Formats: sequence, structure tokens, C-alpha cells
Amino acid sequence: MENAKTKKELREQYKEREIIGGVYLIRNTRNGRILLEAVPDLGSAKNRFEFAQNTGSCVHMILQKDWSEHGCAAFSFEVLEELKKLETQTKEEFKADVELLKEIWTEKYSNEDLY
Repeated sequence: MENAKTKKELREQYKEREIIGGVYLIRNTRNGRILLEAVPDLGSAKNRFEFAQNTGSCVHMILQKDWSEHGCAAFSFEVLEELKKLETQTKEEFKADVELLKEIWTEKYSNEDLY
């Protein structure tokens, strides 16, 4: 019974956590090219990147050629802008806001710099 209560409490804590999305980039430090991404959970994106670096697996298929050529140490993860999900926002509304942020950031880079 105690275990079920703990699981229920953990689920409630998870649902009530602060959700931070935003825009990040993965930079190839050897050639300067970047991959811009927008996600509703920046923490998860950073964890995936770190896991990929620790295991030597590529974090995104579009990077695979350069990842293989230069190695995972040639890539860095940078958060460009964070956005907190409001309690009144639906998942779809929050995702749309994060995607809009990505469009704004994409305009700041030339196509030659982007993967």
C-alpha cells in the first residue's frame, strides 16, 4: 500500500513540475555549422545529447557524417532561449510558441551555417 502511495505522489509531482522548453543548437566546433532545434523540454534534449556523447552515438541523423568524421567531442550543446509553459497553455499551444521561437532564431543564421 505504501508503495502505491509513493508512485501516486511521484506521478503528481511529475505532472506539476515546471516545464521549460525552448530553442537550442548543436554546434560543430570544427566547421562552425549548427543544427537548430525547438523542443518543449530542454532538459530532456540536453540529456539526450550528453548520452549520445557518452556512448559515441550520434544524437541526430543529419549530423551523422560530421559526427563520424570529427567525433562526438567536436560538438557542443547550447541553449539559445528558454520558454516556460504557462498553466493556461495546452501542449499544442506551447509547442507552437516554441516553434515560433525557432523561426525567429533561424533568421539570425545564414543557410550555409545550418545543417
